[in-house]
Amino acid sequence: MLTLALILIPLLAAAAIFVLGSAGARKIAIGAAVANIAIAVAAISTSCSGFTLNVLENPNMNLALDLHANGGISVILLILSVIVTLAAVLSGTCPKGHEGLWYGSIMMISAGAIGAFIAKDLFFFFAFHELALIPTFLMIGMLGRGERKEVAWKITIYLAFGSIILLAGILMIATQLGTFDMTELKPLALYQNEVALLLIIGFGTLVSLFPFHSWAAPAYASAPAPVSMLHAGVLKKFGIYGLIVVAYKVAPDGMAHWLPLLLILLLFNIIWVGLVTINQRRLDTMLGNSSVMHMGYIFLAIAALVDNGSSFAMQAAVLLMFAHGISIAMSFCLADRIESKTGTLEINQLGGLAKNTPSLAFLFGLVGMASIGLPGLANFAGEIMVFFSGFEDWSHADGFGPLQIATMIAIWGVVISAVYMLRAFRNIFQGETVRRTEEVTPLSFNEKIPAIILGLVLLVVGIYPNTILHFFN
Repeated sequence: MLTLALILIPLLAAAAIFVLGSAGARKIAIGAAVANIAIAVAAISTSCSGFTLNVLENPNMNLALDLHANGGISVILLILSVIVTLAAVLSGTCPKGHEGLWYGSIMMISAGAIGAFIAKDLFFFFAFHELALIPTFLMIGMLGRGERKEVAWKITIYLAFGSIILLAGILMIATQLGTFDMTELKPLALYQNEVALLLIIGFGTLVSLFPFHSWAAPAYASAPAPVSMLHAGVLKKFGIYGLIVVAYKVAPDGMAHWLPLLLILLLFNIIWVGLVTINQRRLDTMLGNSSVMHMGYIFLAIAALVDNGSSFAMQAAVLLMFAHGISIAMSFCLADRIESKTGTLEINQLGGLAKNTPSLAFLFGLVGMASIGLPGLANFAGEIMVFFSGFEDWSHADGFGPLQIATMIAIWGVVISAVYMLRAFRNIFQGETVRRTEEVTPLSFNEKIPAIILGLVLLVVGIYPNTILHFFN
């Protein structure tokens, strides 16, 4: 029952918040987030059994939940989900009178993400992800900033397109195999190329794979901080997770067939979107494009998995998913703190912020160094494993194949990341104070808590990556 509780706790919290409205919404959300961390620890440490409830006989569909059905990947993404959920609840500034929508939506997004990662049935795997998208649209459209309504429609259209393509692929899988049970997935006898293409486009759109990526940066820039943290940090990992546990299992030959295309697209994510990121003048859009760029590295690990079938590539992908999820959530959390202190995220309107808020400068510097792959932080461990996976089992006699060439080009993304992140840090925190920063007050302890939580995770996993990787065993 612990696996069921992981979903019920945030759903019941959301229901209570929507019923009670603003009264006590934040306390309920914090309590639910802390409780879910405790339940996750108990479920992982006790190797609890799954939960199954038959909801339809023909076709056979089960609300089936299992932490251990996919070789430890679900456990790692569950850990990511509950940590970022707590940080999201503690982040952002809720508009007065909207506490019910604000905290209720956070709980629903969290429940949907966790449900998708621990679902053992393809239909509910898909359905939980769609559940998480509904409050995402509402939060952007109603409580976002800028051209929030236009952005909400754009993200709705893009992700609906991706979901429809994905659903078509799932139905083709279920029709051929005669089951929705993810533990019974095996290579399809027919139409592997077609199914693989549907899944690459469907999952790829949800992960912002080039050229289906243009929804992501505007969405994260317009969304309230907790939504950006949960979607970019957690929910976007659904697509990569799906490629590993669904696409690679049912269409290995089909994935291999489309490998050259995948390599080209992921390089556009890393190099092209990286150059776009350098050109951004607002911190939120810079971070949004940076998130899209870094998805290219994870796709590179997927390409290595398809090319050589090694568990090392799979571990590289999952470790970088975890590291990116923590770091991008921390980045959006701190961007919100900067905006609340200064009233802007225009980089050229800021400067000297470190003089009045040294703790904010330290925390932003920490996550900035993580995002560009500084050794000792989690992202470095994930990225170096990804680059190594591109050359696993390679010898000089083989010559450079497409995967090795793509890997060498992708390494230049590290240089691009350093350019935009170090420039942003310099312009925001160093130099003389300007009008917007000269009266800024330091962060309070409560304002630091979510970033400290996420920063400690980056340090622990960076120093000892086996904290996460041992779950593969």
